[in-house]
Amino acid sequence: MITVAEALDHLFAISATLDGEEVPLIQAAGRVLNTPVQARRDQPPFAASAMDGYAVRSADMGDGAGFDVIGEAAAGTGFDGSVGAGQAVRIFTGAPVPEGADVVVIQEDVTRDGDRITITGTPGDGANIRPAGGDFRIGDQISAPRVISAADVALMASMNIPRVPVTRRPRVALIATGDELVQPGETPGPDQIVASNSYGLHALFTAAGAEVRLLPIARDRIDALETVFALTREGAAPADLIVTIGGASVGDHDLVAKAAAGMGMEQSFYKVAMRPGKPLMAGRLGSAAMVGLPGNPVSAMVCGHIFVVPMLRHMLGLGAAPAPRRTGVLAVDVEANGGREHYMRAEVTDDGIVPATRQDSALLSVLSGSGALLVRAPNAPAATAGDTVEYLAI
Repeated sequence: MITVAEALDHLFAISATLDGEEVPLIQAAGRVLNTPVQARRDQPPFAASAMDGYAVRSADMGDGAGFDVIGEAAAGTGFDGSVGAGQAVRIFTGAPVPEGADVVVIQEDVTRDGDRITITGTPGDGANIRPAGGDFRIGDQISAPRVISAADVALMASMNIPRVPVTRRPRVALIATGDELVQPGETPGPDQIVASNSYGLHALFTAAGAEVRLLPIARDRIDALETVFALTREGAAPADLIVTIGGASVGDHDLVAKAAAGMGMEQSFYKVAMRPGKPLMAGRLGSAAMVGLPGNPVSAMVCGHIFVVPMLRHMLGLGAAPAPRRTGVLAVDVEANGGREHYMRAEVTDDGIVPATRQDSALLSVLSGSGALLVRAPNAPAATAGDTVEYLAI
């Protein structure tokens, strides 16, 4: 049995960053930028007015100064001419500042009579002009790797970047196993339950940036498992990662490892010193990495957060690192921990971290009501309210 950190090292070793592709800018949000992109233009491309007002020469300004209005400049339609002594151009926000002008007097600081304006009182501070290239210039970069945000998309559009280099999404084949399972919406037999893990993990892995394919439930027979495993290799886009759920333990009906071994799986490890989630298995099956998750619902979801999501981030080029931990303060006392690292379902409240009173690995309702996993190190002593602890946001 290995530690969580050792298991992660093995998972990173059996996976690799995927190749890249280009996507239209409209499809780039949420993808991973794998190469820096450069601005193809200056922004703004010209000195632009930051306010509605009048463009004049600062040398002519003063309390009560008057100007002749000789034209107008609007966004998209500049003034074709030059501003001389005692002259002004009516200008609107975003319009190019005309040649000769170096200040925009806001419209609230002037009075206008026909084509004549007069400065009233003391104009506000500042030139009210956005300088050319004040936001970015040609060649300025957006760094990579990074998950592309909505703000990044807006910036790329402004930089005139129509297509974006991204890491290909990891293709994940998700396989639930067990004679006891039926799909949601079906009527379970007297000894059956509804499959839940595969749907929760599908959502988790999709949110992490993967392209997830939910395969048919594999029944507890070697031939059934082999048939479903074969589906992961079919088509023009075989799986990069195979994730099985259940059947990874050592019972008479736990046949995943045996079936995978018969198809050539090279096992990397089996069993991790953690709870929930000890019966975890990993290796390579053909060209794909493979992770066998435990079948208990909470165990499968916790292992998805702790192991598979960091693995997917590694495949996306975001680095080989564990799930980020935060620190908080316990709101209640917690008993001493045993020999396995414990990920306790917990809530983050105004008073601090509150572990759930029930930690059974079958209780999805408890997991759904939790926003965190409180991390308890192996053999950690009892902790008291007010102690600083580590947790993972989920």
